[in-house]
Amino acid sequence: MKAVWYEGFGAASDVLVYGDMPTPDPRPGEVLVRLCATGINPSDVKLRAGARPGATMAFPRIIPHSDGAGVIEAVGDGVDPARVGERVWLWNACWQRAFGTAAEYVALPSHQAVNLPSNTSFSEGACFGIPAMTAWYALYRNGPIEGKTILVTGGAGTVGRYACQMAALGGARVITTVSSEEKADHSGAEDWVNYRENDVAEAVMNLTSGQGVDRIVEVDFAANQQASLELIKPGGAIASYASASEMAPTLQFYPFMFKNVTLHMLIVYQLDPETHARGEAQLAEWLEAGKLSHAVVQSGGLPDIAAAHEKVEAGQKLGTVVVEI
Repeated sequence: MKAVWYEGFGAASDVLVYGDMPTPDPRPGEVLVRLCATGINPSDVKLRAGARPGATMAFPRIIPHSDGAGVIEAVGDGVDPARVGERVWLWNACWQRAFGTAAEYVALPSHQAVNLPSNTSFSEGACFGIPAMTAWYALYRNGPIEGKTILVTGGAGTVGRYACQMAALGGARVITTVSSEEKADHSGAEDWVNYRENDVAEAVMNLTSGQGVDRIVEVDFAANQQASLELIKPGGAIASYASASEMAPTLQFYPFMFKNVTLHMLIVYQLDPETHARGEAQLAEWLEAGKLSHAVVQSGGLPDIAAAHEKVEAGQKLGTVVVEI
């Protein structure tokens, strides 16, 4: 099979190799998926660059990317043969594993290949494992959201855009922060604040008649901690999936404590199987009903992976960078 891999950390154009590798065989409990699209997330490019603290090569050779979509071509022992031919989206393909989705084929545990509704393209399916599931978990981990007011910071981002949609689908009022009107339109949220031109805490308090918000889906905990503290209602919850501006911020413990706030630092890779399955079921319901839109940034084929990684690193795209296979 054709695949892309790296054998050491570094710049995309220096370390990513496109070539031939043996096609894997599915082991017991696994499926072999012929990939049609691979999604590239910020975590994928950071891992390849060795940007994580204390990063070491976990395997001598790594095929990157956790997300993808395709068709099951074979199954291992213990897997229903009826799954052959099924359209699926994948998750955690490269989490604590050597070989991810930047290849023509991948073999992985059967439960990590989730049915992809026929009304959803493979490129769209390659956006689900990290962006869509992170958004769902950040919103729903602390219970139903109907009737609540939710602030989604960075609503034009890959996670933020899904969170804006999913919050509205759950019956919540959505407010988001963006840096331009173009990004506000991209987010799909009716209420938004330009964080470059306004004091976010003041603007959101004005939008909520001084009440604040019940929950926050947070893209940068450190950068927004003060505003979050001012905006969150007593008993509220903040679900943060990143803190890029400062990886070890000083926590305002007592101010949050006296508001009885739940702080949830989440990473979608670590979801327990039952919770992940609930998210998959909710996502399937929305997809089959045609209620979710997807922001796919098409970026060529497998030979173009280095340029696609650079596009993610540049941070100027609106959507998930996807490479078709």
